[in-house]
Parts: sequence; C-alpha cells; structure tokens
Amino acid sequence: MKLIAPHRRGRKTKTQDERELRRYRRRWKVERLFAWLQNFRRLVTRYEVKVENFLGFLHLGCILILLRQF
Repeated sequence: MKLIAPHRRGRKTKTQDERELRRYRRRWKVERLFAWLQNFRRLVTRYEVKVENFLGFLHLGCILILLRQF
C-alpha cells in the first residue's frame, strides 16, 4: 500500500506527482457518497430482503443526493 495524501500548503519541496493526488480527489468523492448514503435509514439497516428492491432504493438515494446539489 502507498499513502496518498496532499502536502501541507507551506511545503517547499513536493515529493508526489499529480497523478496520485487525482486518485486522492476521486477517493474523497467516493467516501463522501457513502457518508451521504448513511443518512438514508432504509439503506443503512437494509430492511429489504430482495436485492432488486435494495438496489432500487440505493439508486433513489443517489438520485436524491444528486438533486440536492443543484
């Protein structure tokens, strides 16, 4: 494993290239999505027995998150 984290603002010598920092930004987006999905109680406790129903509510949660940003 390799640590991918941004440097401090005042650091004079940069040791990481931009490719790894792009991965860090994408990872942040994915982690925030999972955190936002935790707000939907029905998804967290997994009331649905069938996978199709759970995936439907997962898609609905993603749509609601997307619509809230506009």
